[in-house]
Amino acid sequence: MRIGELAERTGVSVRSLRYYEKQGMLSSQRSASGQRHYDEHGVSRVLLIRQFFSAGMNSKTIAALLPHVKDPGERCPPAVLRQLTAELDRIDAQAEEIARARRTLADLIRATQEAMRATRTSE
Repeated sequence: MRIGELAERTGVSVRSLRYYEKQGMLSSQRSASGQRHYDEHGVSRVLLIRQFFSAGMNSKTIAALLPHVKDPGERCPPAVLRQLTAELDRIDAQAEEIARARRTLADLIRATQEAMRATRTSE
């Protein structure tokens, strides 16, 4: 598939796809006219890249880890395993912080709604 179709299927801009390729996170075959062509694996690869970005990983880290994500059953080198573990720990800490922020917001909303109801009742 050409770059436009990959962009459409993944919801990622053509510019981002070019960036991913430049950073070594995505690869394509070039036609004689220089157009990029991607196989079906490109869709899942781009979705994985987006997932990692959404989790707060930077492009350097993603590019370093992606070669080891090809086959989840394959063993990773110890250095990569340490990096994966560190990213998981970071994401877990981030998830806990988000959960705390969510609880705080929910408490604020609930308290505001209760105060509004109490004000209406006393009028």
